[in-house]
Amino acid sequence: MQPQIRRLKSPGPAPGDPAAGTPAEGLPSRASGRPARDFSADAARDAVILSVEDAAAAQEAVTLARQDQDDERRAGTPAGARDSPEPGSSSAGPGTAAAGSPPPAPPAGPVPTPRPPAVPPAGGRAQGGTPAGPSRRPPAPPPPWGKVLLTTVQLWAQRHLRLRWPAQARWRVLTLLLLAAVLFGAGAISIALAGSPAPARHTRGGTQAGTGRPPTPAAIQAAAAARVAAARWIAGQVSADAIVSCDPQVCALLQAQGIPAARLLALGGSTPAPLGSDLIVSTAAVRSEFGARLASVYAPVSLASFGTGAAQTAVRVVAADGGAAYLRSLRADVAARASAGRQLLRNPRLRPSAPARRALAAGQVDSRLLTVFAALATMHRVDVAGFPAPAAGASPGMPLRVADIAPAGPGTRHRPNSMSSLARFLRNQLTPYRPEGITAVRLASGRPVLRVEFGAPGPLGLLGKG
Repeated sequence: MQPQIRRLKSPGPAPGDPAAGTPAEGLPSRASGRPARDFSADAARDAVILSVEDAAAAQEAVTLARQDQDDERRAGTPAGARDSPEPGSSSAGPGTAAAGSPPPAPPAGPVPTPRPPAVPPAGGRAQGGTPAGPSRRPPAPPPPWGKVLLTTVQLWAQRHLRLRWPAQARWRVLTLLLLAAVLFGAGAISIALAGSPAPARHTRGGTQAGTGRPPTPAAIQAAAAARVAAARWIAGQVSADAIVSCDPQVCALLQAQGIPAARLLALGGSTPAPLGSDLIVSTAAVRSEFGARLASVYAPVSLASFGTGAAQTAVRVVAADGGAAYLRSLRADVAARASAGRQLLRNPRLRPSAPARRALAAGQVDSRLLTVFAALATMHRVDVAGFPAPAAGASPGMPLRVADIAPAGPGTRHRPNSMSSLARFLRNQLTPYRPEGITAVRLASGRPVLRVEFGAPGPLGLLGKG
């Protein structure tokens, strides 16, 4: 809103003023040589609205001074003659009442703000269709800056400091010096603040606004490719009942991969934390939002990562009880898996390959696979061909959830040992021991195997239950 300043020089007393037509009490006459107006007496009547911007007030003062000069020159009266009528005068000018006459009744509505008379442009027509007369005088010269400064200081002091304009000249000088110092100090502070550099702010991407270089098209493309790869991995590897926290962009990609919205927890707004979810997709926006708390509090380990640097997108496991408690449980789970794996190595009906034996003895195999192997070996002879390598970026201790198995021998007529019989046995298991996927594949050597996959994330402490 543009700041407004109503003129301090009022054409006369307000309607209904009991002092109409007589000089204000304590106001000296013009013949005494003292100031013709007491500005403090008019402060209650003239609504002066000033902006904090002193420059705007100064500009308004210039406009008012020019209007005063134009009005005085057109009326042919000296400055201040209309504002201070001589006592006993019977003439009533605009905005004044004749001596002895009752004051006019106040208008029903609000009193409009006085507006200067419209001046038609040269060679044009005045408002209302009246031709502009040839006797139009040239505009008044600009007012002196001393008068402009005086008017500005008076307006500012009356509105902000509630000061009365001193009657003695020496106090006026002191007041002017004081107010000039205040205005000068405020202007200097404003200039200093305007010239100082703005503090650096951090964007959601983790870079400083104004200092960090904008990402290159190659970096933008790399980040987009990493998000798409992570969305595809989640759609194919994560358990069907797992809840995934993600930023809105990744959540849209996951929905495009067929993951229902009921399994997605969009971060931001009313969801400031990934609590209640099983996994969180760590993008640059998520890392900028959570900072170091992402790994230390919410999600201490990673299942897979795609891309590098700022473009990296990682799939991390959410710790329901905090990062420290999750890591303790993970170490205990690795020890339990190693113990169960060494027991399976002593079962003659289970024949693992050399790489598979090392993985079983080190506790790298998922506890659900270990339990299924133990049950399967009671009815079938099974070859464990190996465990496919985990996804890139997986943290130490993350279990191997995929195994390639095959029947070891034909079995018997009443208990055949074939690919179909192994698959049928696995599909009849109950949750959580029923695999997410059971497919027949052929290894690089040409050998057909049955690929058994469990979804992520693997549960902790499963071997110690029951």
